[in-house]
Amino acid sequence: MHSLDDIMRASAAWVWFPRGGDQERSELQLVRHPARFGGGVKASMVQSELDAAGVLDHAVERTRSWGEPRLTFWTNASDSPDLEAELQRRGAEHVDTVAVFARPIDGLTVEVPADVTAEVVRTLEQVREVDAVNVPVWDQHPLDETGLQDELAEVTAGLESGTGVRVLARLGGAAVSTGGCTVVDGFLRLWGAATLQEARGRGAYRAVLAERLRVGAELGATTAIVKGRVSTSAPILARAGFTHYGDERAYVLNV
Repeated sequence: MHSLDDIMRASAAWVWFPRGGDQERSELQLVRHPARFGGGVKASMVQSELDAAGVLDHAVERTRSWGEPRLTFWTNASDSPDLEAELQRRGAEHVDTVAVFARPIDGLTVEVPADVTAEVVRTLEQVREVDAVNVPVWDQHPLDETGLQDELAEVTAGLESGTGVRVLARLGGAAVSTGGCTVVDGFLRLWGAATLQEARGRGAYRAVLAERLRVGAELGATTAIVKGRVSTSAPILARAGFTHYGDERAYVLNV
């Protein structure tokens, strides 16, 4: 099992770079999201000699230069300096909180109902089914044919390199839940879990979790790490034996 410091550093370093976006790493990590994912700029990973006001001024200016109206900042205990008080002072809205969970993969079992199945995504049709789950859950635009092919290429690259997979869960043969995982420095990052509203509470998320843990162990990961929303996946993760190591909060600032 990795140490607490290892876990918090791994959590801070966990950044998603979507296709078609832009990014900059200077005083902090900034990522511009394409319109398909709602646009805006996501900020995290502060490591700067500037004070909090100076770091935030830099982030605001870069957001404006990209032509984006909204900056979303995710806090982390490893930030230096901490921007939370400065964000609150400027009237940023607290919009979300995730709990950072981790635990050793070895010996971890997740009970899954017999009527739920899970599979590793390998084909274009499965990618299409993943998108059909993600669109309503994350309020995204559906992928066009080119986007589906690009997504399949990413999935295939992860499978071939042994760095990660996408998983799809079914109830009665219908795709109802999905989630991805990536192996980085011995950590299995569990991300992107989504379950259709009508299928929640029936074990689909647990099936996706169990399959990702199984694959992660095969790929050599030793510690699973996940950011669970307090109102949805966090209770399931706690029951599965994950330990809560801290919270990350999202603040939105209209620039």
